[in-house]
Amino acid sequence: MTSPDFDPLGESGPDFAPPVLSRRRELSATSARSLLLTVLGEFVLPRDEAVWTQVLLDVLGDLGVEHKSGRQALARTAAEGLLSSDRSGRRVRWSLTATGHQLLSTGAQRIYSFGASPTGWDGRWLVLLVSVPESRRQLRHRLRTRLAWAGLGTPAPGVWLSPEPGKQPEVSEVIHELALEEVTSSFVGEFGQIGKERELVAEAWNLAGVEAAYQDFITTFSAAEPASPKEVLRDQIHLVHAWRRFPFLDPQLPAELLPGGWAGAKAAELFRERHEQWDAAARRQWREMLESAG
Repeated sequence: MTSPDFDPLGESGPDFAPPVLSRRRELSATSARSLLLTVLGEFVLPRDEAVWTQVLLDVLGDLGVEHKSGRQALARTAAEGLLSSDRSGRRVRWSLTATGHQLLSTGAQRIYSFGASPTGWDGRWLVLLVSVPESRRQLRHRLRTRLAWAGLGTPAPGVWLSPEPGKQPEVSEVIHELALEEVTSSFVGEFGQIGKERELVAEAWNLAGVEAAYQDFITTFSAAEPASPKEVLRDQIHLVHAWRRFPFLDPQLPAELLPGGWAGAKAAELFRERHEQWDAAARRQWREMLESAG
């Protein structure tokens, strides 16, 4: 998805936990909006058709979202320019705007391509030095969010790393948009003789946290056995909703820099397997809900 000053993931960050399918829980308005974006991206985007409010509220309700929170999520998403509405009598239906279509299309491409085995690494690093005063906290937060989304890690304040020098154009765009060119420098090169590369990686990225999240994902969705069309639709949404956070969490480092037996590969295989297994039935259930709503 596009750069997340507007956070397209809803709640993204190192402390997220995949949903527990067997337990309903209270969801904040932010979580409701995040789930709504997953539904829109998975089912509304491919067909690009208007959907009645009640269909969206019913689907969100099956995910544990109260109707009030669902309506607030719709209103907030529309206010952000991602949805437009039209009325037929007392009923309202929702369509993606051009902005919403572009955002979700970009996100879908990233979600479904994420997890592919990285190509060989030439050993070079991109190093970024950015000086932003502590007093400019909002700018620091925006910079951190944008660079983390691009997969960069930070081993020390003002220092950002990536084992993909090819990300320079993307990083340069971030620096330009945040007007930080005057306080930023970049370098590309191999790791030197001083220090240990693995220790640098451990300082720059919380790989243990990422792997724990992958293990939770594997545990949750390995055990999922939906028995009805409604449950298939619910679990498919949970699956995509949980998976779409990983492009933000996992920098997809080269195999040479990862711990042995990295869980990300197994999780990616499980995501593709479950998504393919549930996809047709989930879409049939979605279609039936649209037709029933008239």
